[in-house]
Amino acid sequence: MTETAQFGPIVSSAHLADGALPALSELEFGMILAGHAFERWMVRCITAAGEPGLTAIDVLVLHSVNHRSRPKRLSDLCMVLGIEDTHVVIYAIKKLEKRGLVKSTRAGKEKLIGASEKGVETCVRYRAIREALLVESVKGLGLDPKATSAVAATLRALSGHYDQAARAAASL
Repeated sequence: MTETAQFGPIVSSAHLADGALPALSELEFGMILAGHAFERWMVRCITAAGEPGLTAIDVLVLHSVNHRSRPKRLSDLCMVLGIEDTHVVIYAIKKLEKRGLVKSTRAGKEKLIGASEKGVETCVRYRAIREALLVESVKGLGLDPKATSAVAATLRALSGHYDQAARAAASL
């Protein structure tokens, strides 16, 4: 018997793991730890790339507006990032604009946000640091790329279930 089998599943809330699907509580605890670690990583990596003082949301917005070298609408940024509160993204955009990392343009009545030259350069530095410090380390785990993609697809699918459950809970 392994040590974890002796003590039960590794969860943050045993009272939630007592339900019909204890493995979901294990997954949730893993997502909590991974989410916080990922946020710490983004903040430290962007600092190493020369932009201290940004939050994880700021970093996500910067990478999103740089994605495929096409400016994005606020609503698209919120949808892709799964952020309901547009003011959170608006605040990040203003902060990034003040640093010269993004720029706004207009297409008719719509405001579009794109990465500036400085923003693109910052994303390139971030990518280089990510490759050197994170990708090389993770490659050493020997993870199967197809299995990793399958886990990502599962997490995206689960996000839909959590969103649906959140909508249902809001109606109670």
